[in-house]
Amino acid sequence: MAADQTNDTPIGFVGLGHMGGNMAARFLGAGYPVCGEARSKDHAQELLDQGLTWLETPREVAASAEVLFTSIPNDAVLQEVASGSDGILAGLAPGKTWVDVSTVSPRVSREVAERVAGTGAVMLDAPVSGSVPQVQSGTLTIMVGGDGEAYERVEPLLRELGTPTHVGANGQGLMLKLAINISLAVQVLALSEGLVLAERDGVDRELALKVMTESPIGSPMLKARAPLILELPEEAWFDIGLMHKDIRLALEAAGESRTPVPSARAADEVLTEAEGLGYEHRDLAAIFEVLGKI
Repeated sequence: MAADQTNDTPIGFVGLGHMGGNMAARFLGAGYPVCGEARSKDHAQELLDQGLTWLETPREVAASAEVLFTSIPNDAVLQEVASGSDGILAGLAPGKTWVDVSTVSPRVSREVAERVAGTGAVMLDAPVSGSVPQVQSGTLTIMVGGDGEAYERVEPLLRELGTPTHVGANGQGLMLKLAINISLAVQVLALSEGLVLAERDGVDRELALKVMTESPIGSPMLKARAPLILELPEEAWFDIGLMHKDIRLALEAAGESRTPVPSARAADEVLTEAEGLGYEHRDLAAIFEVLGKI
């Protein structure tokens, strides 16, 4: 652990859902003092039992923490929690670091980072690749954009969550995350459509999936998700609605840079169909079921 980073570092969380809540639990388990806030206190009892200090506003969390983490769903919520008299910006001060682990628009994140700089604090975008099991095991892949010195200060904290890499300036961590999520969505789509094709010709579904994932196409991600294709879980690791949000962000970024992304457009089409069939909150593995219905 770096000399200027100890387990006494006060950590704050705004957003305590599946990802943010499990990250906060990791820090609590490592002995850090953690405070937090979310839209509802109802689901935070387990964290409170572990020692989380509950605060009422994002401003209070930002003021109490040396390093603030946010894990939120979209651009609108990022701007909402940042702004106003009870927002994060009102609680920031020189020496504080805001680490946003959300997947939001690189453009919007850069705009917020400029506002953060006006307070004397620093903002890093640090989106993660992985789902709840990777949070719980501390094996996330973390792509970080922003000031290099700020990254060095918080790197030991990020290593509690997984493997961080400083990839460049503000917004570039997010851009790399969107690039990864294009591949994630397209891999699941390609596996699913191949499985539907084989099954409709009479090949046993479980056998086909076993052979496919043990073949050269069997990436670690596909191997991990194969059981979910066979038996769709009630609680999603990464739901279709969030995946679709990320694909739309990728398409927006691609449009701004005039980058061709044909496979992302194909994924967008299928994810739109999935949401129309009521699969928004089901795991991405549900694409297999969706293809069977369209």
